[in-house]
Amino acid sequence: MRIMCLNGWGGKMHGPLLSYLSAQQPDVLCLQEVVSSPASDKDWLVYRDGDHVLDQRANFFRDICGALPDHAATFCPAAEGVLWDGNVSVPSQWGLATFVHRNLTVTAQIQGFVHKGFSGKGFGDHPRSRSAHGVRLFDRRRETMVSITQMHGLRDLAGKMDTPARTAQAQRLLAMSDQISEPNDLRILCGDFNVAAGSETLSLTRDAGFTELVTSGGFAGTRTSQYKKPERFADYMLVNRPEAVLSFEVVYQPEVSDHCPLVLEI
Repeated sequence: MRIMCLNGWGGKMHGPLLSYLSAQQPDVLCLQEVVSSPASDKDWLVYRDGDHVLDQRANFFRDICGALPDHAATFCPAAEGVLWDGNVSVPSQWGLATFVHRNLTVTAQIQGFVHKGFSGKGFGDHPRSRSAHGVRLFDRRRETMVSITQMHGLRDLAGKMDTPARTAQAQRLLAMSDQISEPNDLRILCGDFNVAAGSETLSLTRDAGFTELVTSGGFAGTRTSQYKKPERFADYMLVNRPEAVLSFEVVYQPEVSDHCPLVLEI
């Protein structure tokens, strides 16, 4: 089974990303920064937050569904706000999504929040609502149960340092994984955690029995050249049984986002 985790950057690198996913066809894709604007027929809209202005693929979720036609897709919005078509505001939802190939059987799901709750009246003040999603899968080829829980960690304008809110979100992520998993499951946690490599979040997950593959694998970071700030770590993949790992890679080329895809073979 091949599991990919990626922050999709709102589809800003839409063309290279869709080409990459169409070629790779991961069994499971855990995708963060997913946009859905079903009221709009535009290809692109604009996100505005003070000086932060970013092109967004208006229906990024629908685009990825088209690139992975043999996958069941679940979109988990964290908030509904507006994107902009010139001076016209367009209602849009933002969150994360999980795509599971139909050869795998989804036996359970869990959806919730690791920070705040759903915001239906705008994206809100930072740090904003952050969602999480978990699936429990039956791999009939190996007669194995696998649970995968992803989150998009909160963004704190002050940086990626440890905070009580980040401690709480790590505890909620672990609780969601506990809730969806059975004792003998192969368990995976992943996502754009938005924390540094030495964070308390990774200590908490290690204490819970997980091995983090990015830092233990000696990778130089998880950000591409599109990201201009010095901090190079944000994304992580963890497993409770490292002996089940056939391979793990942080994909630096091709660049499909300001984050690198994380690709795990189990």
